This record gives sequence, C-alpha cells and structure tokens, in this order.
Amino acid sequence: MKQIRICFLLIFIFLHFQVAAVEIYVAKNGADTNNGNKEQPLATLHAAIRKARELRRLKDPSTKDGIRILVGAGIYQLHEPLVLRPEDAGTKDSPTEILSTEKVVLSGGVKIEGWKKVNGAVPGLPKKSLEKIWAADLPNHGVSDLLFRQLWVNGTKAIRAKNYNGEAMGRILSWDKKNQTCRIPLQPNTDLSKLAGMEMLIHQWWAIANLRVKSVKVIGNAAELSFMQPESRIQSEHPWPAPWISEKTGNSAFYLSNAIQFLDEPGEWFEDLKNHKIYYWPKASENMQRAEVIAPAIENLLKIEGTIDHPVSFVRFEGISFEHTTWLRPSMEGHVPHQAGMYMLDAYKLATPGTPDKPSLENQAWVGRPAAAVEVNFANQISFEKCRFQHLASTGLDFKKGTSDNLIRGNLFKDIGGSAILVGTFSDEATEVHLPYNPKDKREISTNERIENNLITDVTNEDWGAVGIGAGYVKGIKILHNEISDVSYSGISMGWGWTKMQNAMKNNTISANKIHHYGKHMYDVAGIYTLSAQPESFITENVVDSIYKAPFAHLPDHWFYLYTDEGSSDFTIKNNWTPTEKYLQNANGPGNVWENNGPKVAENIKQNAGLELPFRYLLKEKGTYSNRGINQAEDKTVVFELIFKSDQLPGNQTLDNFAQENNLLTSAIYKWNNRLVIHTSSLKVESLQQTLKRLNAAEIKLYNDIFYDFNREKSCGDKPVAEWDNVMLSASLVEDEKMQKEYLDYHKTQFEKWPEISKGFCNAEFQRLAIFKNGRQLMLIISIPKGKKLEDLNPKTTLNNPKVEEWNTIMKKYQEGIAGTKPGEVWVFFKPIE
Repeated sequence: MKQIRICFLLIFIFLHFQVAAVEIYVAKNGADTNNGNKEQPLATLHAAIRKARELRRLKDPSTKDGIRILVGAGIYQLHEPLVLRPEDAGTKDSPTEILSTEKVVLSGGVKIEGWKKVNGAVPGLPKKSLEKIWAADLPNHGVSDLLFRQLWVNGTKAIRAKNYNGEAMGRILSWDKKNQTCRIPLQPNTDLSKLAGMEMLIHQWWAIANLRVKSVKVIGNAAELSFMQPESRIQSEHPWPAPWISEKTGNSAFYLSNAIQFLDEPGEWFEDLKNHKIYYWPKASENMQRAEVIAPAIENLLKIEGTIDHPVSFVRFEGISFEHTTWLRPSMEGHVPHQAGMYMLDAYKLATPGTPDKPSLENQAWVGRPAAAVEVNFANQISFEKCRFQHLASTGLDFKKGTSDNLIRGNLFKDIGGSAILVGTFSDEATEVHLPYNPKDKREISTNERIENNLITDVTNEDWGAVGIGAGYVKGIKILHNEISDVSYSGISMGWGWTKMQNAMKNNTISANKIHHYGKHMYDVAGIYTLSAQPESFITENVVDSIYKAPFAHLPDHWFYLYTDEGSSDFTIKNNWTPTEKYLQNANGPGNVWENNGPKVAENIKQNAGLELPFRYLLKEKGTYSNRGINQAEDKTVVFELIFKSDQLPGNQTLDNFAQENNLLTSAIYKWNNRLVIHTSSLKVESLQQTLKRLNAAEIKLYNDIFYDFNREKSCGDKPVAEWDNVMLSASLVEDEKMQKEYLDYHKTQFEKWPEISKGFCNAEFQRLAIFKNGRQLMLIISIPKGKKLEDLNPKTTLNNPKVEEWNTIMKKYQEGIAGTKPGEVWVFFKPIE
C-alpha cells in the first residue's frame, strides 16, 4: 500500500508540473525592475511581454506548459501600443495567456484636470453660454497640444460643439460638383466667421462624410462652403454615395461642428488650440471639480504583428478592457467613406464606363481602412474572451490580414465610433475596390475565424456608415449567437468586391444571431448584408427585427431585414425569423437558395438566437433605445406578368431554380401560352423588378393597383380557412374609356348596391377575390380552400341568386380577351407550373 501511495504521489506531482505554466505578475504597485513574481510584480504589460519573450528566446524550461501574464486590478495608461511579434508566439502546448485577476483597463486616454469656471467673455462664445462654461488647460503632447475628437466625462461621451442641438440636422440647399462647393441655409443669428477647425458632417445614403471647412461665403439667407483637400475633390467626384438632392424626400442632412460659436448647450465641448484651452458646458448632474474627464491620446492599444511566414500564434486575452482610443484622420485629411467605414483615397466617375474586369462599371475607387484599438495581422490561434471594448474613436477589434483559426467570444463592444469588429481584407490600398481578391498565397486570406456570443451595442456612433460586424474577403468564418443593437447602419456585413467572379470567399456562416434596433441614421440597410460570390455559404436561424425610422432617410422605404447585394451568389438563406419578408436581392449572381424565412419560422429558432445562456449576463450592458419609432412593413398582394416571344418561355426547371434563388414559392408561378404570372408580396417588388430581367421576357408588367377586393372575414362574417389555393385569370377591358370608367364605378359600389354578389362568393367558399388593373388589362385572383376546384364551387355563386347572373351579363359588355385568346374567349386561366 505504501508503494501504491508513493506511486500516486509521483503521478500527482508529474501531472501538476505538466500543467504548471510559468506566471508573470503585473500590478499597479509594481515596478519594471522587479522580477515579476507574485511578491514582486512588474508595473507594465510592456515589461511583462518582454520578459515572456526572453523566456521563449532562451527556451527556458519553465515555459514548457505555457506562460500566464496575470494583470492586477487597475487602469493602466498606455503611451504607445502594446506590440506582439513573431518572437512572442506560443504553441499549442505552450500558449501565452494575458489574464485579468480583477477589473483591468488598458487606456489610451489622458485625464484633463484643473477645471475652472470661466468668468467674463470669451471671444466667439454665444451670450447664452456665458457663466455656464468651464475651462481647463489642454494636455501637452510634445511640441503641440493634444489634438482629440472625443471627450468622456464620467464615462459618458460628450458632444463636440455643433450648430444643431440634439439630433436635429439641417438640409443642404445644393451641391456644386464642378466648383466643389455646398450651399446651406443660414440659421438666424448664426456666426460662421470663426472657421479654424470647423467641419461639416453630411449624410449620404449609406455613409456620412466629414469635411473640413476651408471658407464660408454668405449669400443672402444661404452660406456657400468650400472644403479642404483631398476630401473636397473626392467628395465632389465620387458618385456612390453622393449628396442627395430630392424635392420629394429632402436633400442630404448635415450639421457643422467644432467651432466655439456652436458651444451653446449642456454636454458640449470645444477644443481651442489657439488659446490652449478646452471649454465644456457641464450637465446639471456634473460637478467639474470632481468629474473624471478623459481625452484619447493614441490610436492603437494593442497590435499583433506577425508575418506571412512567421505568424503570431497561441495567445489568449481574457477579462481585459480596452478603452479610450483616438482617430485623427478626419481632422487631418477629412473622411469620405465608400462603404462600411472604408474611406476613399481616390474615387471618381468614369467618363466612359467599363473596365477589363467589369464592362458596365461606371466608377472606380481605392480605399483605406480606419485605425482600430486592437489590430491583428498574420496571426492564428489568437483569442479574445470576456474582454471589453468601449469608449473608442474608431474600430474596436480588427483582424486585418493573414489571420486564421482565431476566436472572439463573450466580449462586450460598446460606445464605439466605428465598427465593433472587422475581419479580412477590404481591398488593399493599391487595389481598385471592384477587383476580386484571390491571392496566390492563400495564407493571406482570413480563414476559419469564429465570432460568437458577443454583445455589440451603441457602436457606429460617429461614423454612421460603419457596421456592427464587418467581414471582407473571408473564408470559413463563423458568426454565431451574437446580439447586435443600436447601430447606425447594418448589423452584419459580409463580403466585398461587388462581383460574381470567383474570389477568396467561401464556406462562410452567419447563424443564430439576434440583430435589432439598427438603421438608426442610415438607409439602404439591412440586419444582414452580403456582397459577391461566396460558394457554400449559409445565413440561417437568425432573428432580425426592429429597424429604426431614420429621420433623414433619402428613400424612407429602402430598408430591409436581409439584403443580398451585388454579385451575391451561392448562399443558402434559410429559417431566418423576420417580422415580414422585406428582403432585397440586388444584382445577385446564381445559386442562391431562399427557404422558409419570415414570421412563420419555428418559435424555438426565435428563442435560441442571440447570446447563449452562459453569456447572457452581458445583456445588463444594453442601454435604452431611441424613441424615434420602428418601421412596420405593409404586406400587400401584387402580381407580375412576363410576356415572352413565343419560343422563349422558360422551362419548369429554370423557373424552379429562379423561385429558389428569389425567395418565391414555385406554386406562386403560373403560365398561359407565352405568358407567366407571379403572385407575390409587395415587399418583394424591388428585388423582382431587377431579378426578373434575367428571364429575358419581352415585357414585364406589375399589377399593384387593386380596385376590387372581396374579403371573406369582412363580407361573410367568418374567418378564412387556414390554407387555400389561388386561381389566376386575366382579361382586358374594352378600348372605350367611358365604358372603362363605368366598369370601375360598378365595382366601387358593388358591396353597397349589389350585396348579392358578396353573398354568392360566400356561398361558393371564396376566401378572397381581388382584381388588379394595369392599363386595360385585368388580373383576377380567386382564393379557394386548398384541394377544392373552382369549377365545383363557382356554380354556388348563382344558386338561388339571380342577381349574380344579372351582374355577369352586365360585365360581359365591358370585357374582352387579351392578345392570343380565341374568338369569343374572354377570361383565360393561368395554370400553376408543375
């Protein structure tokens, strides 16, 4: 027994040392001259990473089971980013872990202290602001004062002074592309004389632009603005997105910012670089003698920088909070985004459309990528778990290029100016954005990343055209069980390139995410948005709901739950719950399959979407939503008719494939002679007006004008049956316009003057009878209980009801057959395709 006990003891000791990673401690009371053990911790992560690097360089035996850097509670101010290089890579058996023991914040911010109330006048400050403003000296930043675009007071982002208060914005009057100027209305008592640092934010479809104001010329009740270069040229030359001019829906919205004359309400601030001061109007709840005021000083907190041959690998971060970063490009060069926050380095409309890759292309653009608090290049097996990314100027976490098999799980992304998460290449700066990316060395492609169970809320709050999660050219990505809310544009955007051609993307999955309260500012928007060909990719079991009524939308109805945009190909979109089937398929490629999406999706799918149970503690971090209202889509019946040349009617297999690719039921397609009819929802009109062109019909007609609608519940007093079949018929009205009007008048008054007609329809078990009109042609839909036949039910309309016979006789004189009918034939029946 003694020998057995000794044996077990030896096994225990052996196993203990097998899992005993070397530990390096960091604490606020530490010193970088210490040895880094628990009793003598280091003071900075810089020193801890260097110590770990030296242990690996020397192949110290203590690293056999890994290195754990344990960071004690506190706020660690960074003056430069932490950098992990190939020398810092771990292995599967010997990973490096950077872990918090309590709340740990890596901050790129600087505290602004010494606030004093301003007594007396300040040049340019509005009279209403006198005696309300506090001031402090600007932090020194080497040879100049610290320049910043964000300010946090007691953890809440303050407002950079602007000319419209709250969420109000103005509308531009015009945009002169040739002279690169913009006219805006001149507000009463507005002083635009102090220009130093003034900017204009303009709202353009799916993106905003930040333009530095160069000059202001007052012309009557308007002001003409010119702008700094290079953004002035790019803004005036690029066509997508461009300033919106519309009498119907209003011109592009705008506001001006960063001028002392705009500092006129609580919560606003202005940085006076000339006089080395920052001014702030505190809210009633804020005491500036005790307030914590932080300005951001550096753009990156952490950079993981491997190379294609020597990636950084097997590093894990847990429980670290990344906070207070800056992003100064808009202040230095302006910011004119193309899409998803990628800013244009050059962009213009082509005088003669067409490029070798894309014959119809009428514009070109080259883009850059905004800075991120955490940037990762050429790295694998990196994980961020239970971390926080908040109070950030631009992107939160960015896996840029050459990354694979990384994990982003259980993190909070909150109060971020740009996107929460970006992954994969979005065109290199030297590559035109429409060119497909498919590098020879596949190690460049971001592959097999996993983004799951993260809460993303209140992001894109400065760059309104950024997204919750943005994936560029990625392969094998899995975006699972995230909850995304309170974003200005789209929730998840996957793909780049606007191309049907083969590219780097393949085998991507977006599943079981919950996306809601999005589209806060921008339109041409969706909960889930895709671009370009992505074979073997899936969008399944997501819940998408509650899109805001954006106050300055260019096209108020141009919002969607799911949106497969240009070139999207080879997707399976299945079992996604949305309140209605308001989706857009714009210039899609082949191979998309839509199946069982909309409000009838199984309840368990709806319940399972979003954060899984172990991560739902994050939900306490959600804020309150805007009270601007939620869009509701009105679902109406419409009919498309396609008229073909006699020998070009598509076959049933072609139509079946078309139905799968366009979110249609095959049973909703009918044919007669050289014509097809598609019975569908008004929510699909925008998509079908584009995709139907692929069937090469000689003519496409839309019937969305219902002038007669019999409803069983309303007219018969009983509820319709659960399932019914639709019978499609068509005829024409006679050419005489007076007789056409008589026909329509009869139907307007039929329910009141001819109640027997409705009674006949009730007797015949008709569930609905709707008549559409397009020109002279009529399209009639009769809905009957599933499995029954019209020829059996129709005689019941006249049974003991002579008024119906009289009505039918009267109607005959107004109707005639459509082109292709036989002599004496009036109504023709469209038969369902088999």
